[in-house]
Amino acid sequence: MEAKGNVTQFILFGLSYDPNIQIFCFFLFLFCFVSLILGNFLILISIHCSHLFHQPMYYFLSHLSSMDIYYTSSVTPKLIADLLTEKKTISYGYCMFQVFSMHFFGSIEVFILTAMAFDRYVAICKPLHYMVIMSRKKCNLLVLAAWAGGAVHSLPQLSMTLKLHFCGPNEIDHYFCDIFPLLKIACTDTYITGVLVVLSSGIIALGIFVILFVSYAMILWTLRTHSAEGRRKALSTCGSHFTVVILFFVPAIFSYIRPPTTYPEDKVFALFYTIIAPMFNPLIYTLRNTEMKNAMRKVWCQKIWGKGNVKHMD
Repeated sequence: MEAKGNVTQFILFGLSYDPNIQIFCFFLFLFCFVSLILGNFLILISIHCSHLFHQPMYYFLSHLSSMDIYYTSSVTPKLIADLLTEKKTISYGYCMFQVFSMHFFGSIEVFILTAMAFDRYVAICKPLHYMVIMSRKKCNLLVLAAWAGGAVHSLPQLSMTLKLHFCGPNEIDHYFCDIFPLLKIACTDTYITGVLVVLSSGIIALGIFVILFVSYAMILWTLRTHSAEGRRKALSTCGSHFTVVILFFVPAIFSYIRPPTTYPEDKVFALFYTIIAPMFNPLIYTLRNTEMKNAMRKVWCQKIWGKGNVKHMD
């Protein structure tokens, strides 16, 4: 990738200028990143090595864990390394890679969360047709559609960014490359590009969030006719899903639904959908999920102590 203009690298302002805060953030985000990687790998291995992989909800959860790893890994290692350096630079090519990967993996995650919400809607509102509607073939198609949707969303974002000219300032008031901070330092008219970004990112994120909210409202309405135990189990599962949706969507909507400009709060909100939400996903989906906890116990006890001890424990 060659820059259009005389800028070959950018300077990132990062999260703070205070050295003490940077050291604190280094250890904090290093812990978060390691926890995120280990937690999501734990979920991936536990699902793939147990009977849960054949259930649609956990099949989607395994893909969500993969996206969390890919999505966060495109930004967080660079953030952690920059916290130990005085001058935080990023090459033009790596900057464009961050723009593409953030929107690509982020939008795939959005579509997988939508598929998970659809799975819960069918399971609770149409239980007699669940196995037909959520067959493995259709689950594979939904995942394939999520990847296709990610490409359809991210490639135009990358294309618009590559067309920007940078001929003067190269300082980005953020800890990673995103379109709005880049629009601020471009030396061409960026009004149309900004509007297109709001339409393709902000409006779509808001629309999907509304659809998810309505689907969960319909689930709650349907649960009125279920038994107390059925309501408790369904609310536990759906509560986990909706918590993840809130953590991911609300900060993302704030970042992209408004006019194309930057605010100091952007970096704080970006932390939620780049680090905090992916880190909490394993905790949210395991601590309140008995099936997941049992599968993890069996898989890891079998790997560590052998099959005989696992049967004895059961």
